[in-house]
Amino acid sequence: MEIVQYPHPALRWKSSDVTRIDASLRETVEQMFELMYEAKGIGLAANQVALPLRLFIINPTGEEQDKESELVFINPEITSRKGSVLGEEGCLSLPELYAEVRRADEITVEAYDLDGQGFEITLDDLPSRVIQHESDHLDGVLFIDRISESAERELAPKLADFETLFRRQQSSGDLPADEDIRGELEAQATSLTQG
Repeated sequence: MEIVQYPHPALRWKSSDVTRIDASLRETVEQMFELMYEAKGIGLAANQVALPLRLFIINPTGEEQDKESELVFINPEITSRKGSVLGEEGCLSLPELYAEVRRADEITVEAYDLDGQGFEITLDDLPSRVIQHESDHLDGVLFIDRISESAERELAPKLADFETLFRRQQSSGDLPADEDIRGELEAQATSLTQG
């Protein structure tokens, strides 16, 4: 398992609901936390590791030893948004790229945890921003889709570099072609929905 980088097709994939929580899913979540800490991140969505699942993890402290702050959101749904605040965001799939993004200040989210228990939580500040960012991922939306036109122009050369590098890796055979990746995602999504 690895964190995929822009413009990997999994990042634009609309994820499928998780239909069962088993040992394999728990193992996936554990690996995702390891990857997230390795990359010095505070949130990671399943499609960032090329899995078409409606699942993400967060730890707003970014501290691996702070297990209390680790949260797993399975089939999350943001049910309420209040206020509006501008803040800087980055993304593990777009390393060293940052821009200001406007988000709701406070959100309420409903989801399931790894025990299959439903929960509802209301958060503001950084945790709220992280959850909105990760929820977007599950719908194939990236933070760069939510930035101002001037920021977009500023980031365009860096995004082009990501694109060039990705296509070069595909040409050299280090990465599969887009249609092969999409086929794999489709197959995974189908096997998920058919239990």
